[in-house]
Amino acid sequence: MAVSPKKPLVIVTRKLPDAIETRMMELFDTRLNADDKPMTQAQLIEAAKTADVLVPTVTDRIDARVLSQAGPKLRLIASFGTGVDHIDLDTARQRGVVVTNTPGVLTEDTADMSMALILAVARRIGEGERLVRAAKWTGWAPTAMLGARIWGKRLGIIGMGRIGQALARRARGFGMAVHYHNRRRLHAEIEKPLEATYWESLDQMLARMDIVSVNCPHTPATYHLLSARRLKLMRPSAILVNTARGEVVDENALTRMLRAGELAGAGLDVFEHEPAINPKLVELDKVVLLPHMGSATLEGRIEMGEKVIINIKTFVDGHRPPDRVLAAMF
Repeated sequence: MAVSPKKPLVIVTRKLPDAIETRMMELFDTRLNADDKPMTQAQLIEAAKTADVLVPTVTDRIDARVLSQAGPKLRLIASFGTGVDHIDLDTARQRGVVVTNTPGVLTEDTADMSMALILAVARRIGEGERLVRAAKWTGWAPTAMLGARIWGKRLGIIGMGRIGQALARRARGFGMAVHYHNRRRLHAEIEKPLEATYWESLDQMLARMDIVSVNCPHTPATYHLLSARRLKLMRPSAILVNTARGEVVDENALTRMLRAGELAGAGLDVFEHEPAINPKLVELDKVVLLPHMGSATLEGRIEMGEKVIINIKTFVDGHRPPDRVLAAMF
């Protein structure tokens, strides 16, 4: 009787949807995180020492210290998420560890959230909801809770990848003029249907937009891309939305400007030091704050898990995984 090949040891750092965990248990020798508590660095190091495949999430710091102590069996990090700024890609490459992610499946969900934040800030939805819950609403009035119309406004998108383009399609449906800054200009066949205007200079674009949305990844090149200097280029009537990574924006500078009335508002789903949030941000009515839930749909999480499984299965079978990470893109 033929002996079945040994299943790879796959260690998952957080709880995933039940359907995904069940399938992983069927296919691999899988260790799950049933209580869903984030692993400490010591636990991540221990996992890296023993696993054939590590499945971290975007909040697990797989840095040089973790990777330098990885065991010889670790050959694949199949990350559950699109961003890879939590993984030291250079060290992984030096140690011969392949890294994969789950691109594409979160595009529409995250673009939905970007659009939702634009509407929530411009139309003061969060303020209105809090007013009603606090039983302070005294009835309709002609000048009460006046927000800003988004129809006809200029939207500047920073990072015109999958999510940026999906946001642009939504913005066009709301009658907004789409502008964008990207490391490279889009091909004409993509740019033309979106009626999108390209700005090579981020500074010039920021100074002219009514709304700015951050949709680029966090890389060394984009850390504090929206610095204090750049934020000051924005109009006092402008709104900033960020569903990408908190590190792209100088959060302290943003908070100071919002408190001083130098920006009209902000919608933030991500934070520079999350889960810690600047308490001065929390005090501001003109800011909508969300707990990093831009991609949080059941459908999206299951599709992410399916991609993780495909990447692991393909790699274990001796083939190139479809979502291998080669370089950070902006």
